[in-house]
Amino acid sequence: MQFSFFHLMPWTELTEPPREWPASNRSFDPVRGKELYDTYLDTLAFAEECGFSWTSCNEHHFSPYGLMANCNLVASVLAQRTKHIKLGVVGNLVPLLNPVRVAEEYAMLDVMSGGRLVAGLLRGVPHEYIAYNIPPGESRARLKEAVELILKAWTEPEPFGWEGEFYRYPSVSIWPRPWQQPHPRILLSASNAESAEFAAEFARYRPMIGIVLISDLGATRQAIDLFREKSRERGYDPGPADIMTGHHTVIAETDAEAFELMRSAEAYFHGVLMRSMHDAQKLVIQKTRYFGDEKATKRVGDHLADIKRMSLEELVETGSILCGSPESVVKQIKRLRDELGHGVIQMTMKIGSLPEPAVRRGMELFRDRILPELGGDE
Repeated sequence: MQFSFFHLMPWTELTEPPREWPASNRSFDPVRGKELYDTYLDTLAFAEECGFSWTSCNEHHFSPYGLMANCNLVASVLAQRTKHIKLGVVGNLVPLLNPVRVAEEYAMLDVMSGGRLVAGLLRGVPHEYIAYNIPPGESRARLKEAVELILKAWTEPEPFGWEGEFYRYPSVSIWPRPWQQPHPRILLSASNAESAEFAAEFARYRPMIGIVLISDLGATRQAIDLFREKSRERGYDPGPADIMTGHHTVIAETDAEAFELMRSAEAYFHGVLMRSMHDAQKLVIQKTRYFGDEKATKRVGDHLADIKRMSLEELVETGSILCGSPESVVKQIKRLRDELGHGVIQMTMKIGSLPEPAVRRGMELFRDRILPELGGDE
């Protein structure tokens, strides 16, 4: 199996949740911010020493949820501070950005790292479209066109013009071209049936998919099976290494210690960092049908509500989180692998305000007592 170490770069200093979205930045302290960036970059680089296959980052806006408005900046630092580990940028929120710029920056990262980039081309979360003043209802169509444009920019050696619905360029010829040929590995979201079928539309590019926030193993398996079925219809047969699931993860010496740490971390994550974002997201979903028709929108709403009300024990049972001693987490991972048939696990180990020593200790326990039981595939 492959394992990705994922980091949100959260702001850890809030004493109460933001009362509105966008969240006021009045309480941000740049001195403390630099300390956090230094610590977080050290931790992301440390993932290589701990045997992770990837070290991964992503993009969010207007919120203390994550201090990573441009994950490509983070990946460029990691390209210089690591040697072998894959750089999972999972990813750029493509419909919010200039797709030619995304193609250029990803090509730079791929060359700078010697071909270690995994390029996430993601749609993002609904309320961030409001932040960037882009209609949420256009998100999927924008993503589809942008992905096609990015892949053409990576693979076309001669200048070309582009006249699309959302993007128009008289002539495109990016420098540099990517290191990986014909292009870097791309990752698309498939957290529900609609996005899984959408991802399969790009089967000719052999994408991999990522699924997070599992609340129902059956529904997750259905999304994976749908992606595989629709991809095979287009001549691509995804294997385990083409499918990733993401999980909040706490690993400690004992189950009791891990659950105590997770409980506190999740309280800050959901009760503080996510509070204003949940409110904004509900409003956008209701008004724009971001996730499709009324039934699809209801499914997403029910899914988020399920995650919020479940106990930690129930979240472990559903596969949403990984939590416990190394021996317990090994069992949880093996069960997920057997149930879903996937080959990449992404671990978010800095959850909310979880103390840095606990994060580092969890990484060391992963290296010393989990990886030998499960193996790794670089």
